[in-house]
Amino acid sequence: MPFAETPLRDEYAAAVERVAGRILAVLRDGEDAAALADPDTAVPRPLLAAVRVLGADLLAPQLLAGTEPDDPTAALLAEARRALPAPAATAEGALVIAWQDWAADRVLARTPYGGASTASPSAAPPSPAPLPGPADLGWQSWSVRMAQLSALALPGLDGPVHDAARADTLGLARGTVRSMLRQDFTTAARLARWLAWADAEGRPPRIEIEPALDRIRLIGVGARNRLDLAIAERLLEGTA
Repeated sequence: MPFAETPLRDEYAAAVERVAGRILAVLRDGEDAAALADPDTAVPRPLLAAVRVLGADLLAPQLLAGTEPDDPTAALLAEARRALPAPAATAEGALVIAWQDWAADRVLARTPYGGASTASPSAAPPSPAPLPGPADLGWQSWSVRMAQLSALALPGLDGPVHDAARADTLGLARGTVRSMLRQDFTTAARLARWLAWADAEGRPPRIEIEPALDRIRLIGVGARNRLDLAIAERLLEGTA
């Protein structure tokens, strides 16, 4: 019954926005990374789902600052990874989720909570199957796929997805501009984040990123999109 599921989806979506807002406050305002959940009580399922969705971004403030992830947040991410298996998806969707989980596991590997979904805590998370590149998908479809993987655009993560971003900043730039023209500002914010990451890597971003970020910000996007914008800004500050 689709109507019965709608309130639950709304509750989970609201939880994602709340958690993204907390991460944003830590990143932008310098707030302490206060625990998202009471360690002495069961974690509410909507909070676990939000943490599962945000993945590696949960620890973005520490990764961007070059500090170690804090234990309570890492523990919560590990719990979400254990409690909630990857949702059923198409082959393409499953591949995106696999790479998102790879990023979360790579971040957790730096903490005592590594190995949340692997047999051995000391084992490095295996890389998922390769993603088709722009030559296979065309730059439009490929840029949409890269937007879905924006949580990988963080310091300390590197792999085939990052190699593709380095190799085709033109496709990312085209995707950013196309998304803005289509008023798809969620995709535009995520692709601008990839461009900021590429710029931090010394690759030409092909477009001026700051005006794009300003334009998206003026639209009035939600907390999760504002988090993408703030991460992009922090990545650009590192190259200034």
